[in-house]
Amino acid sequence: MSDWFKFGSKSSDTPESSPVIDMDKKEQIKTAVRNELAQANAQLLVENMNNKCFKACITRPGPSLSSSEETCLLRCQERYMDAFNIISRSYHTRLSRERMDSITSEIDKTL
Repeated sequence: MSDWFKFGSKSSDTPESSPVIDMDKKEQIKTAVRNELAQANAQLLVENMNNKCFKACITRPGPSLSSSEETCLLRCQERYMDAFNIISRSYHTRLSRERMDSITSEIDKTL
């Protein structure tokens, strides 16, 4: 296993021998992982958009794009990003609503 995953723990696996990770370090790791995931998701989004739009707009291979192919690609990419943004906002709204519902139900249980 990589040393990165051990977080400086000693060879013994007992809880007494492994140091507690301070909260700052833990947050730094969480932030780094979130950033890596966001970057990977953005790359995947662009790759999928390019593949779909290329298949839809480029009908015959050639040394350059025709003006109609360029227009098609531009419009396709704009529509793809618009659709992605709508879906993303809806998803985040749903997650926020479910999180609030969960918090509300926990509060109700304690009362």
